[in-house]
Amino acid sequence: MTATVLLRRSILFFPADHPERFAKAIATGADAVCADLEDGVPLQSKEVGRQQAFERILKEARRGAEVILRINDPKGELGRRDLQTLCEGDVSPDTVMIPKVTSAAEVVWVAGLLEHRHPDVRLLPMVETVRALANVEEIAAASPRISALQFGGVDLSIELGCAVEWDALLVARSRIVHAAALAGIGSIDVPFLDVSDAAGLAREAAAVRRLGFTGKAAIHPVHIPAIHGAFSPTAAEVERATTIMQAFERSQGGAVLGEGKMIDRPVMEAARRTLARADLIRSKLQSRVSTGAEGAS
Repeated sequence: MTATVLLRRSILFFPADHPERFAKAIATGADAVCADLEDGVPLQSKEVGRQQAFERILKEARRGAEVILRINDPKGELGRRDLQTLCEGDVSPDTVMIPKVTSAAEVVWVAGLLEHRHPDVRLLPMVETVRALANVEEIAAASPRISALQFGGVDLSIELGCAVEWDALLVARSRIVHAAALAGIGSIDVPFLDVSDAAGLAREAAAVRRLGFTGKAAIHPVHIPAIHGAFSPTAAEVERATTIMQAFERSQGGAVLGEGKMIDRPVMEAARRTLARADLIRSKLQSRVSTGAEGAS
């Protein structure tokens, strides 16, 4: 199993003990929806959340969105029970998000448990502890099942004793982007917590995209359009990428001047990635139209 190129600009979380929110999450047009068994579910509802996740949510039609299940910390009893239920059952999510990861060995252990019953389930480790940040390169490369790293900035800030602010978390974000790029996987930024600050969300989403993140998580449906706007190529970017590719092809792989700038292989590769992402977005929109789905693009 190898990492797959995924359109994962957004991951919209919803609590697994509220299965009625699954269809609403799908309808937003989010690229991925995450049924949360961890922080989104209070302790007294963990059993109900697990039951609803496996008996209702994971059995429903997915209509083009990736379905992620965030389990509890697999080092604890709740997480082990989540994994046991998954490994003993026939239904599964597309991806399992693993919280509180501290080492590559934890990811390898989870991958091994899933190997027999669910060999195609992807893994998405969360980098939200100081130990995980110290081991981030090893974690990113721990298993070919891993499709991305999820940044857990709030939990990490508590361990670091820092503010949940851009400057304070910039080093952590940069390390995650570097490790993900080294492993050839995606990187998903932490949710923006202020539902009422649309301008702040837009600024942060644009900033993390410039830093190299491939997507951003969300805890409220109203954030999906802004996130997609930040992580989708503009018409001008697509036009420029097309021009670069055409110029590079005419040069038969050699460096060439375009718009007064040197176009060489790294520039061409960036253009290729822009066009590939635009194609994935176009395919998703066509799929949603054909199935009659509605929501943000």
